[in-house]
Amino acid sequence: MIWIILLAMTAAAVMAVLWPLSRHHAIERQADPDTQFYREQIAEIERDQARGVLLASEAEAAKAEAGRRLLRARGLQDDSVAAVGEPALRRRRAASTLALSLIPILALATYEIYGSPHLLSQPPGMQVQRQADRMELQQAVAQIEAHLAKNPQDGRGWEVIAPVYIRMGRIDDAVKAYEAAVRYQPPDADRFANYGEALVLAKDGLISAEAQAAFEQAVRLDRNAAKARFYLARAAVQDGQIDKAKAAYEELLALAPADAPWVGAVRQELAALGATQPEQAEGTAPQIGPEAIAGMVAGLANRLETQGGSAEEWARLIRSYAVLGQRDKATDAARRARAALAQDATALKTIDAMTQELKLTDAQP
Repeated sequence: MIWIILLAMTAAAVMAVLWPLSRHHAIERQADPDTQFYREQIAEIERDQARGVLLASEAEAAKAEAGRRLLRARGLQDDSVAAVGEPALRRRRAASTLALSLIPILALATYEIYGSPHLLSQPPGMQVQRQADRMELQQAVAQIEAHLAKNPQDGRGWEVIAPVYIRMGRIDDAVKAYEAAVRYQPPDADRFANYGEALVLAKDGLISAEAQAAFEQAVRLDRNAAKARFYLARAAVQDGQIDKAKAAYEELLALAPADAPWVGAVRQELAALGATQPEQAEGTAPQIGPEAIAGMVAGLANRLETQGGSAEEWARLIRSYAVLGQRDKATDAARRARAALAQDATALKTIDAMTQELKLTDAQP
């Protein structure tokens, strides 16, 4: 609505200036000296006839001659107006059209470049608060980073900044921060579990050997470390050990407090394995089921088989099969990837690295 109002105001302002100039009535109203002269001459002839200076026949002849000259002068004036006024009229109307179209377009383009149109979508107070929070977070991160640059062995500092990195989407930095926190602080189950989770995030959900080692260390330190046990159960699914994964999930549920926030996620995992049906809280949105995920993986596989793809896409397919616990399909995908990318040495290294990380011994060259 604001743009419609501004456009109407612009159009009104332009028309107010250009409309009077687009009319030629001012030219028509200008007094022509020749026309005025002949009109005065006819009036003078009529006065002379009234005083008896001219006879009626003489007066009529003089008036006829003056009338012919007046008509001739009038015709010349109309031709002049038509010759001069109409081109000017067209030019002025063209200027009006350009002004009406170009001015709003230029105004919108300038606002798009130098303005802040996104501020209209949210209340100004909320935008200001978010910008202030973002600036405060960036300043705090910068201060902590400066401190850690001078004190790289401050494990507590690394542990504080690691979750902030995750919040900012800087996953690789979070992995490095948790790694330093684990290195420079005493062993702690939660710390190892958080480190392993950061590694999983960095691999788009894949539980690498390094991440699995971190989770196993967390469980050795605390048998009830729920996060670590959860990811170890997922690792079993990834390795195709479905029965082991079901037992791990069920044991985790048995040890869980009644109000544990992760119970729903564990039940969802069991449902995906066909063990039980998850209890979904009222009002919560349903999660993507295993059928939908399998369909997306199948679509990716079909596209790579028919159209080909990059090494990264083949690696994603291999990893997806592994996460679904379909290790035989992951192995077959690795073989097909090598055949499709046989002429690309760099791509083959990517596939080899993925098979080694997933421990697909049958797929390794």
